[in-house]
Amino acid sequence: MTETISSLIAPDNHWALLTILFVSTFLAIWLEQKYRWAARISGAIITLVIAIALVNLRVIPAEAPVFDDIVWGYAVPLAIPLLLIRTNLRKMHREAGRFLAIFLIGAAGTVAGAILATVLLRGTLEGLPGVGAMMTGSYIGGGVNFTALSDAFKVDPNLKASATVADNLNMAIYFLVLLSAVSSPWLRKRYGHPHIDDVQKNGKGNGGETLAAQYWTRKEISLKDIAVDLAFASVVVFLSKLAANFFTGLIPTDNWFLKMLNTFFGSQYVWITNFSLIWSTCFEKQALDMRGAQEIGTWLIYLFFFVIGVPASIGVLIRNAPILLLFCMIIVLVNMLFCFLGGKLFRFNLEEIVLASNANIGGPTTAAGMAISQGWVKLIGPCMLVGTFGYVIGTWLGILVGSLLGA
Repeated sequence: MTETISSLIAPDNHWALLTILFVSTFLAIWLEQKYRWAARISGAIITLVIAIALVNLRVIPAEAPVFDDIVWGYAVPLAIPLLLIRTNLRKMHREAGRFLAIFLIGAAGTVAGAILATVLLRGTLEGLPGVGAMMTGSYIGGGVNFTALSDAFKVDPNLKASATVADNLNMAIYFLVLLSAVSSPWLRKRYGHPHIDDVQKNGKGNGGETLAAQYWTRKEISLKDIAVDLAFASVVVFLSKLAANFFTGLIPTDNWFLKMLNTFFGSQYVWITNFSLIWSTCFEKQALDMRGAQEIGTWLIYLFFFVIGVPASIGVLIRNAPILLLFCMIIVLVNMLFCFLGGKLFRFNLEEIVLASNANIGGPTTAAGMAISQGWVKLIGPCMLVGTFGYVIGTWLGILVGSLLGA
């Protein structure tokens, strides 16, 4: 079990915690759409920071059924089909082929970084191969992959909590570095930056609105749309759980290869991804008619960002596993090296490099948030597309890395 610390609001005060969860999410979205400084940070990161502040001020507990059962158990699985609803694999190459290339270079960097970090720090902390698998999935896809892989490799809860804290602190540093890279004269001299030039030429925002407010403007949506979206998501999750349970019982674990197959096909997140992609690719017209899916899925992911910030007790990190911060930093550093060196070699623009790394490390929500906040309108769709594709391959590659490292 993770460390228990008393808080102002008890873990079983469900309505108080739900209220804080929903109000914090609303506050982050409102700030993002109201103020340009908040839009630059992105609502997702603001949500995470609010959670970190509340738990370290001991206003809310680090563990509670609302967080563990409702958000992890229901909101996260339901969010994935809704976010993948427009990820048509046939269109991937046509609409985001160039961006996908630099994203995959970054993904290779993440894999290399996870293996390097595990090798360099092996012996300093028990269970590092499992952390390597989790962080591979997280830093190619997102937190949902982190959850899937921690479950797949049965990572110790204390280690998982400490890794979450280290990850959150590392992410805060990482996003500051990315924002600095965007405005760096040194990098601008060495990389093309047409989208930055276009924004500076044409200006930002209209009528005092932030770009986030313009992007998330009101859209036509009906009661039937909401019903269809949630029905679709729940059917996908239900079928995925059935498929995962079936293959868990079917595939033996007599050797490392069979164990890897059992882990892979026994993960509900793998099947959620597979079924969602089949629908969005084979039934494109029906998928495009499902209005509101992106908004509902993004809101559910905002709840998720709050919850991943909840275990982020700085005291837990200092006492339990400071080595994990170094572990995460190595992975992110190698990812950025691959992105910037690969980007220079293949002549990618600075904006593409920064967003591809962001889509790897932070996921589609933070990458799209950065694109929106910077006014790089033409890159919003591609970074959302490849970022959600990261959800697809993140769990697969995480299982491969974990198996190679002997997790």
